[in-house]
Amino acid sequence: MDFFTQVLHLVGSGAAAFITARNMRDPLTRPNTLASLQLAESGSVPYLEALRDRASAEGDTWLAEKLTCHANDERRHGQIFANALKQLNKQVIDFKKAPQAAEKSGESKRNPFFDAYFEGYSQGELKPEAIDWIAFLASTYILELDASKDFVRMANVLPEDEPVSAKLKKGILSVASDETGHAAYLREALERRLMVREVDAVIDSWRTRKVNAILAMVSSFIQKSSKSPSLVQDGVPSELSATPEPALAA
Repeated sequence: MDFFTQVLHLVGSGAAAFITARNMRDPLTRPNTLASLQLAESGSVPYLEALRDRASAEGDTWLAEKLTCHANDERRHGQIFANALKQLNKQVIDFKKAPQAAEKSGESKRNPFFDAYFEGYSQGELKPEAIDWIAFLASTYILELDASKDFVRMANVLPEDEPVSAKLKKGILSVASDETGHAAYLREALERRLMVREVDAVIDSWRTRKVNAILAMVSSFIQKSSKSPSLVQDGVPSELSATPEPALAA
């Protein structure tokens, strides 16, 4: 990664971290932020489980076990954010029961960040049964590594003298710890397949892709003068009201 790209990485990552931390700190934007995190974390579970099945079928039991743990962690993360919404008497909108929300979601289904991040890859090439293992491992390594830092920043803006926020802070820090562990196994998986210099090169390539993706996301945000659609509604899901909250990692 050249010097200019490194500067863009620092500036872009700093700006993104500031925005997410601000949105988590602000009581008005916190519910939507929690909802987006719940959807992202829970939504990755089926994909990871499909990759686990593929790794197992290919005889890579080590990777299959790591992907199983990864999927379980993401499922727990979704529950943490769902329970945080519950504390605010909110829940993620059921898009099946909210046609207008589903329509808005459909309109914004194409994500400028991921469009740029995976530029050159077709939808078919990104499916779990088809994605190149190196592409998956390196691209996800970058996302998990950066997410671990972003979650710490989000947690650190929450006050500790208010019980609900203090509990959420603990939960987010546990998520950050898990993301660090995910990044570690993903890099190890790359090192099992490539020479060290090749690992560095492919990670550098995906780091550059992320810089470009952040720029595309910022550009799209500036062009869209309207606010993002709400992802939450009042009330608590029945399954959460009857289920104990997940234990937090130490």
